[in-house]
Amino acid sequence: MPNLTDYIEEHLKRLLALSSNRYIEIKRRELAGKFSCVPSQINYVLERRFSLEKGYLIESRRGGSGCIRIYRVEPESVKTWRQLVESIRDEDFNPSRARHLLARLREEKVISRREASILEAALADESFIAAGLNKDQARELQRSLLARALEELLKVTY
Repeated sequence: MPNLTDYIEEHLKRLLALSSNRYIEIKRRELAGKFSCVPSQINYVLERRFSLEKGYLIESRRGGSGCIRIYRVEPESVKTWRQLVESIRDEDFNPSRARHLLARLREEKVISRREASILEAALADESFIAAGLNKDQARELQRSLLARALEELLKVTY
C-alpha cells in the first residue's frame, strides 16, 4: 500500500515527465499544502527519492519563495560526473590538469568550445593575482569555481 512519500514522489516524477525543460520548479510550502503535510516531509522525499545517485539534481533557493528546482540528469553521466566533482574537491587543484579536463570535456562534446573558453578564462591565474590572492587562496577558489561549473553542466536544460 503506497504511503504519502510514494504519492509525493510519483507526483514530482509525473511533473518532470511532462516538463519540456527537463526540470521543474516547485515551492515547498505549496506542495506540502497540496498533500496536507509539513514542508519537512517534502524535504525528506527530495533527499531520499531524488538524489544524484538516482539521476536527479536538486537546486534549492532559500529565502522568501522557497523555490526548489529538480533536474533530471542524464543517467549515463551521473556516476562519472559525481566522481569527477569529488576528485576535484578532494585533490590539490592543478590548473594544467583542469585545462586537460576541459579539453577532454570539449572533445567528448559534453561542453562546447565556447563554454570551455569561458571556463578557462574564469580560471586564469591573472584574475586571482590581480585580486591580491596568494597561490593557495587562488587554487582553492579555482577548485571551487570549477566544481560549481561542472555541477551546472549536469543540468540538461542547456
